[in-house]
Amino acid sequence: MTPRLIGLGMGPGDPDLVTVKAVRVLRTAHAVVVPVLDTGERGRAEATVLHHAPDAEVVRTVFALNERTDRARREAAWDAAAARVVALLTGDGAGDGAERGDRTVAFATIGDPNVYSTFTYLAQTVRGLLPEVAVETVPGITAMQDLAARSGTVLAEGTEPVTLVPATADGSVLREALAGTGTVVAYKFGRIAPQVRAALEKSGRDGTAVHGSALGLPDERVSAPGEPLPDVLPYLSTLIAPAPRTARGGKL
Repeated sequence: MTPRLIGLGMGPGDPDLVTVKAVRVLRTAHAVVVPVLDTGERGRAEATVLHHAPDAEVVRTVFALNERTDRARREAAWDAAAARVVALLTGDGAGDGAERGDRTVAFATIGDPNVYSTFTYLAQTVRGLLPEVAVETVPGITAMQDLAARSGTVLAEGTEPVTLVPATADGSVLREALAGTGTVVAYKFGRIAPQVRAALEKSGRDGTAVHGSALGLPDERVSAPGEPLPDVLPYLSTLIAPAPRTARGGKL
């Protein structure tokens, strides 16, 4: 028997966009860890977990999710979270009767655990502390897929590439991607929305781009194609700038 750490993709926020496999893991795991900024916060991941598994043992674990400059603070949060997960995996203080080698801990993350997820760093750290752990992931629907569906935007046709960039600090990587020929998706660009708007205008893609935030939630916002970006947007906003297309099947 081997302790298991499973990264679960919870999708972008809409509880209907969680896979059957993820729900099964939620309902059978000994504990479900959710990342938060502070222990009093009930975040999007936890709300989705409890929608499907109201009796789950949810463990809020603090991460420096919005920290971009203090690497020591980020790494201290990873270390503390990993120590907590190891304690859950080994059953220290759990009192639920499960043996050390027969425990499953799930980590519920918005989106997909293999796409810009805190789970990556957590899993690496847990492996260092508990080498016998088996690490698995269950994929989740991403924000770009959900935004494409809600806005009626085609992500890729024929031979078109899709470039996904995190626009968290400046617009240089985004500007470079927009100069190419494929579809460009930007995550987490809310803090630099004016720069992103300028990059779209310069690339000539401002007339077809769409953006959205809080997808599947009561305060959801999905723009019309070509709707200008406002100066202020939520940090977790998503942008799709489709590849230029002129004819049906033109990219085959």
